Amino acid sequence: MARLSKLKRQEMFIGYLCLLPWLLGFIVVTAGPIIASFILSLLKYDMAHPAVFIGLQNYKTMFFEDPLFWKSLKATSYYTLLVVPLSVIGSLLIALLMNQNLRFMNLFRTIFYLPSVLSGVAVALLWSWVFNRDFGVLNYLLDRFFGILGPNWLGTEEWVIPALAIMALWGVGGGMVIFLAGLQGIPTQLYEAAEIDGANSWQEFWKITIPLLTPTIFYQLIIGIIGTWQTFTQAYIMTQGGPNYASLFYVLYVYFNAFVWFKMGYACALAWILFMIILICTVLVFRSSSYWVYYEAERR
Repeated sequence: MARLSKLKRQEMFIGYLCLLPWLLGFIVVTAGPIIASFILSLLKYDMAHPAVFIGLQNYKTMFFEDPLFWKSLKATSYYTLLVVPLSVIGSLLIALLMNQNLRFMNLFRTIFYLPSVLSGVAVALLWSWVFNRDFGVLNYLLDRFFGILGPNWLGTEEWVIPALAIMALWGVGGGMVIFLAGLQGIPTQLYEAAEIDGANSWQEFWKITIPLLTPTIFYQLIIGIIGTWQTFTQAYIMTQGGPNYASLFYVLYVYFNAFVWFKMGYACALAWILFMIILICTVLVFRSSSYWVYYEAERR
């Protein structure tokens, strides 16, 4: 028994020794900055002068004295409400098309997936040209085929967020792959049984496909909400938050405060509010999942 206990202690020591690099990395790279950011959120700190403790003043300023904070919340919320449903629906529709047993289907899947792996800066520059008011391809197509004079997509408050939402559909290939995996995991016997019972394609879609895809939809919804609330590159490259702060996304506003205006303490306070917003949205979606997400294993 003593020998076994000694062997167990040796195994535990070796296990913790193997975990040590990860633990050190977590403390230095993740836990340390998290704690430091919370401390900084309670300070007035511009990196050029000594930090001054001001308690919750940064949070008070944020909610009661900073109109740009509310503008950034409005812009990001609007963008999220547009992009998340469009991305989920678009990814699902393309996955349904790509789930056919046709020739060259692997090639088509690759073509649809490739845009999602391109660099965010390169994509932003490309779409800046697409949305150009004077020589952009989108306005040219609208004028050429529909006789519509296209708007100044990135230069007007009304169109800048819809334009960036349209651009976000460029990356639906990533979601398509996940939905495709979900579709191919649905047992074909269910469709065969439904056909024997006289169900048509529409009934099969609503009664079999959608219920069995709800875990995938749930995952895509969570990832979409987290991703859209962290949007930065598009606005930074294409609009710089304009016009009139209409595309001032929340993370872009954090960046401006931290690295342009050097309000590091205030930027950390903004970051903690962003964390709380994402946490609340995620918890709400998780709480709602019991009403609409179907897990086959739980029904057995």
